[in-house]
Amino acid sequence: MSEANSSFKAVSHVIFDMDGLLLDTERLYTESFQQICSRFGRVYTWALKSKVMGKKALDAAEVIRAELELPMTAEELLQESRDIQERIFPDAQLLPGVERLILHLKKHRVPVAVATSSAGVTFELKTSRHKEFFSLFDHVVLGDDPECLVFEDAPLGVKAALAAQMQVVMIPDPNLDRAQTTEASLTLGSMEEFRPELFGLPAFG
Repeated sequence: MSEANSSFKAVSHVIFDMDGLLLDTERLYTESFQQICSRFGRVYTWALKSKVMGKKALDAAEVIRAELELPMTAEELLQESRDIQERIFPDAQLLPGVERLILHLKKHRVPVAVATSSAGVTFELKTSRHKEFFSLFDHVVLGDDPECLVFEDAPLGVKAALAAQMQVVMIPDPNLDRAQTTEASLTLGSMEEFRPELFGLPAFG
């Protein structure tokens, strides 16, 4: 095991990514695209997959189509891959060590959550054989959930929230260069200035 830093801080709760970490769905994504590519004598390689990881679905399909010169549009490739995935996602298996760790954390009352970019319908397909396991999580955040709101004081935290397609309210240290606060959805001087109704939340009484 590689440890970049041997002095770790204690944590009070744990958030897990789902695809490729809890479930072996990355293998199934690869399988779905390879089924299509094989029809045209092409190979969906790891090198190509690494180029599209993290991209939006249609953008990823366009890269795959262009790189492999597939005789179809990106939209057709995406739809066909989704048709295949609907059939094979229910076969997703838990990865080694996952159940043991989650059960251990629950036994010791450590809150656990799962976060995924999958929409609700896709989440249901992927987890259909593991309902009992996923019921152990205290919270599940899905890709098509209503927008999440994050509060941050650090520029890197703001960037991470935006990368996760979340809105972010920044309350920076007064000494921070204001040029580093421009990316936030909203920047405030203190929490006292926050108006919940701006984000569709109940207003203060």
